[in-house]
Amino acid sequence: MIRALTSILRSAIPREADPARASDPEFRAAFAAEDLRERLRIGKLGCLLVILLMPLGYLLDAEVYPRLSEPFLGLRLLCSLLTCGLLALHFTAWGERHVFWLGPPIALLPAGCIAVMIAVSNGVQSSYYAGLNLVLIAVNVVARWTVAESLGITGAVVLMYLAACLAAPVSEPPASAADRFNNLYFLSLTAVIVVAGNALYNQLRLREFALRFQLNRNQAQLEANNRKLRELDEIKGRFFANISHELRTPLTLLLAPLEALRRPGARLGSEESAGHLQTMHANGLRLLKLINDLLDLVRLESGRMAVRRESVAVPEFIAGIVESARKFAEDRRIHLHREIAETVGAVSVDRDKLEKSLLNLLTNAIKFTPGGGTVTCRTFRDRDELVIEVADTGIGIKPEEQPRVFDRFWQSDTSSHRKYQGVGIGLALVKELIEVQGGSVGLVSELQKGSTFTLRLPWITAGSADVTVEDPEPEPAPETAAVDPAWLANLHRRADLFPSITSLRESIRQVETATSGGLPRILIADDEPDMLRFLKSQLSSEFQVLEAVDGLQATDKATQFLPEVILCDMMMPERDGLEVCRELRSRTATRGIPLVLLTARADEETKLRGLQAGADDFLTKPFSGVELHIRLKNLVESHRLQRDLVRQKQVLEATIEELKETEMQLVQSEKMASLGRLSAGVIHEINNPLNYVKTGLVVLGRQGGDLSAVARSRFEMVLADINEGVDRVVRIVSDLRRFSHPGDGTVTAVQVGETVEAALRFLAAEWRGNVTVENAIPSGFTVGASSSRLLQVLINLLQNSLDSLATRSPDAEGVPTIRLQAREEATRALVSVWDNGPGIAASNLDKIFDPFFTTKDVGEGTGLGLSLCYRMVTEWGGRILVNTEEGRFCEFLLEFPIEAKSAAVPTA
Repeated sequence: MIRALTSILRSAIPREADPARASDPEFRAAFAAEDLRERLRIGKLGCLLVILLMPLGYLLDAEVYPRLSEPFLGLRLLCSLLTCGLLALHFTAWGERHVFWLGPPIALLPAGCIAVMIAVSNGVQSSYYAGLNLVLIAVNVVARWTVAESLGITGAVVLMYLAACLAAPVSEPPASAADRFNNLYFLSLTAVIVVAGNALYNQLRLREFALRFQLNRNQAQLEANNRKLRELDEIKGRFFANISHELRTPLTLLLAPLEALRRPGARLGSEESAGHLQTMHANGLRLLKLINDLLDLVRLESGRMAVRRESVAVPEFIAGIVESARKFAEDRRIHLHREIAETVGAVSVDRDKLEKSLLNLLTNAIKFTPGGGTVTCRTFRDRDELVIEVADTGIGIKPEEQPRVFDRFWQSDTSSHRKYQGVGIGLALVKELIEVQGGSVGLVSELQKGSTFTLRLPWITAGSADVTVEDPEPEPAPETAAVDPAWLANLHRRADLFPSITSLRESIRQVETATSGGLPRILIADDEPDMLRFLKSQLSSEFQVLEAVDGLQATDKATQFLPEVILCDMMMPERDGLEVCRELRSRTATRGIPLVLLTARADEETKLRGLQAGADDFLTKPFSGVELHIRLKNLVESHRLQRDLVRQKQVLEATIEELKETEMQLVQSEKMASLGRLSAGVIHEINNPLNYVKTGLVVLGRQGGDLSAVARSRFEMVLADINEGVDRVVRIVSDLRRFSHPGDGTVTAVQVGETVEAALRFLAAEWRGNVTVENAIPSGFTVGASSSRLLQVLINLLQNSLDSLATRSPDAEGVPTIRLQAREEATRALVSVWDNGPGIAASNLDKIFDPFFTTKDVGEGTGLGLSLCYRMVTEWGGRILVNTEEGRFCEFLLEFPIEAKSAAVPTA
């Protein structure tokens, strides 16, 4: 019955949807891994259900079999404990390896316990046989085992039930045959349903996994295809960018010189015209070579490339190719050698294809080998093959890049500032031109040590097989009846031999120096010598021309010479045009220089990137010479106007600052004049009462003689105190008169000690009791200055020291101190005002003498004090120096020339 039902269920699922029949090892491995994870998950869940539900059955035992509930509880707890061990094994490495053996015990342990309870509790008549049905249902719902496992477990459960019934004691009344058949029938039917359900579930699960596996595989394939499409799109973009540059540059150097020759007044016999013609001829060959290479690739792609074998004397052929490349090697100081085995003679090959392939390899070797290196061309016979090796001691190729070097349009460096230009078809063309002849190309390379390219061609004896493989679909012959075929063939050969390497001598520029003159200065940056030469010839009549051959040189020369305009190519070594723009715009000195980008790409994206980088204008190749002149002329005029405006703005700002300073000085002078007028009246009004007081004190002194000795002593002490106070008032009045009547500023020999004492008296209310003042000015020390103005300087410096000490940290070492010293050194006299306050920040040192600069809060200072001090001291031929250490001290040194002191007018 079970077999029949399983067969019916299997037939309900289409056979083509059953991936188990597939022989895909990847699918089988993936399904096995999935099944292992599912087994572990189901096993842990089954163990938890058994551990929790078996003890809960005690509630049933207590109601149905109260007298057996205690033994049954022990049995249930034992089953849960054993299941805990199974659960622990699921978390071990051993359990992961043997998970298929851990599954059956999870069902058999509770089934065995229930069978024991059936045997103890009346056997056939026990109602606990329903527990076995629950175990079978759990096998179907939770476990989801295979058909074989399901058959084994359900069969074991049925056998356990039969064994329990046989082992049970005979009950009174005994169980009837109908009871035995009823229980066994329902138990067996449940087992059949469990097996059928698991069979159906496994089929559906396998089908679902197969669909999911195929979906993931298709998704991975789509992602891989998408990556390839993106790579192809990037390669296409780079190819079109490179091919635009490689086509438009020679086109520019064809059309622009031709336009110059067609101008009225141009002389074809002049040296300039000869240079234009040479540039046009060279770039015409360069363009023809590129077009020929592209056409060869098209023919190879379409299978229309003909192989024309002919007898070739290999030694002479190799020698000619190597000699044609020698001048380019010598230009770069590279040693070029050839080694030809004596066994090599004449061979039947396609001369043109082999020549083009070998020239490409030699050119690449010379291009990527630094000066002083070696390039060697070896030729020998290896059994039935002609072998040509081109070895160099150059930069080598990275191992991960070597498999792709023969791919079309692939380049190691794809950036726009790469050192070596090209479109990435050279090595791909070599490979396909050799393979079309039945040969092969190999590569051995080590980074920073060099590369060896090997060409292998079948050795076909000359004369024995000189054949021509015709094109499957011959191309229509071009209409060249008026052109000599021999001349045309020679032209194509010269194009093939045209070097794709920029001459090192042509790329070196003489050291330039700035010259004064009326012509504006222009910097031209381009890695093409022909383009540089042409642009210079066109612009030298209106500009002083500076040249740069790469982006790094362009930024350096722009910073050094500060030209009025820069004309920069987009694609250059070291730095491309966009990087040059960003670098120049980030520097203050070059930020405003107009920059024109020369580009072979006319798309909007390129223009937007250039504008974002800071370019002012674009010229798309090929361009008109007239347009070039007009654009540059407009930019230079605009730059000059802008520069003049900036200068005028700076002059106006400086004038406004001077006016502000003058205004503040006038206000200060007016304040001082008002103070002088006020103090003059006050001094006059104070002087008269002081005279009365002093006269009265003299009279009082005379009257003291009539007092007793004791009273006279006390009287004289009080009188002395009054005299001292009056004298102090007299000195203050005198200082006030001196401060408020500065005189004409005549330089005199000023007693520094007296001036310092006067300044300290003015500020006594601020420093007494708060700051320790150490006055170490030598007696009789003089400097050449204005007495009243020196007093102003000292008051300002002392006031600054007091303000600084007021902000001193309470945790600072020592007491707040101001120290005043003076000394002479050689030809100068120095007066020092030192304090142990927080000092001056290094970032403010170069600004402290600027007018209106202050670090105080708004309303606490005008920022003119130190500025006025600096101006007054410099007027006396001296200067103010600052020595400070932030957080520790600050010292102002007033320096006076001794000559000024000796020439000063002595004070009365």
